[in-house]
Amino acid sequence: MLKRTVRLVVVASAILGASNALAADLPRKAPVYTPPPPPVLIWNGFYAGLNAGYGWADVGAVGFDGNNLGGFIGGGQVGYNWQFNTNWVLGIEADFQGSAQRRSDSALIAGTLYTVDQKLPWFATARGRFGYASGPWLFYVTGGAAWVNYKLEVAANGTAASSDTSKAAWTVGGGVEWMFLPKWSAKLEYLFIDTDDTNVTLFGNTFTARARDNIVRAGVNYHF
Repeated sequence: MLKRTVRLVVVASAILGASNALAADLPRKAPVYTPPPPPVLIWNGFYAGLNAGYGWADVGAVGFDGNNLGGFIGGGQVGYNWQFNTNWVLGIEADFQGSAQRRSDSALIAGTLYTVDQKLPWFATARGRFGYASGPWLFYVTGGAAWVNYKLEVAANGTAASSDTSKAAWTVGGGVEWMFLPKWSAKLEYLFIDTDDTNVTLFGNTFTARARDNIVRAGVNYHF
């Protein structure tokens, strides 16, 4: 009886070992592939915001040296971005700025004391933007059209002549923008704006000036 029991235990152990070996040799089912989530295109869509900064212009009025016309600027912007291939961003932006840029100079010309007053009360731009997005950062270049309200007044001997026009111009620049919270971004931007010549004639003397404006501004945008 004991021998028979031992034989049964040995046979059962052999069968169990063979079953485990066979199970180990069976092909295993491959895990189900789960694709990674698509990248979040955080720069897509409309946005609007406010900005403030400083502008300084080399206006180069004939007969006057060192005509750097500087002052505070501030305004707002609206735009739209298209983000494609994950990292590239194409956009359009328009802005309007109030400006405190002004300067007054005097010079003696042919025995007559002339005073020249220059102001840039406001300007606006409509630009394209093209940039590279790296996570919450966007690095971009920009360029397009601008409109500048440029005032030039020349006075002498109690008489004055002036020009007050909104001049078409062109602009180029670049900047960096940071998405610091969902839907909120901050930016730092530089623009160069160039107008054509403005001429004012008084007592036979023609004064020519051309505003070449440098703009540095910081701003914040809300993305809808």
